[in-house]
Amino acid sequence: MNSLLTNLVESLREELKQYGELLAQLDHQQQLVTQRRAPELLQSVTGINAQADFVQATRREREQRQRHVAIFLDLAESAVFTEILPRLPRHYGGLIQALVQENNELLVRVQQRARQNQLLLSHAVELMQRFINALLPTVAPTTYNDAGRLPGNNFAPTALYEAVG
Repeated sequence: MNSLLTNLVESLREELKQYGELLAQLDHQQQLVTQRRAPELLQSVTGINAQADFVQATRREREQRQRHVAIFLDLAESAVFTEILPRLPRHYGGLIQALVQENNELLVRVQQRARQNQLLLSHAVELMQRFINALLPTVAPTTYNDAGRLPGNNFAPTALYEAVG
């Protein structure tokens, strides 16, 4: 049992570390937006996507270890921490509860920062669109119409092989 709990604690710590790294990258991205450093901003998106993949892999690993502990405790494989914690030895229960709480709080901060960044980026794109429209007022907006085509595009739909020749 001790090895199962030690593995679960390690997974929760790793998950916390990965969420922290993701939050740091989102903070950095926010700075890049406010400093208008577009080339670095594109790189940050790639880094954030890669870190999000790490977070998902770490989370899957933690969930697997959580299932192992639940099965060992004769609980359903899908048991949540509120079901698992009362059955753990006191010294592990407190540690695991604290790590779960920290992970949840950090996840909320990551979600908030991601939404903030999305709003900042949307606003930046909107400002750029206004700037382009002010410079080139005859350019139609680049949104799709109900038929799924760009305005002013009167070409008949063709298959890729027909378009390429």
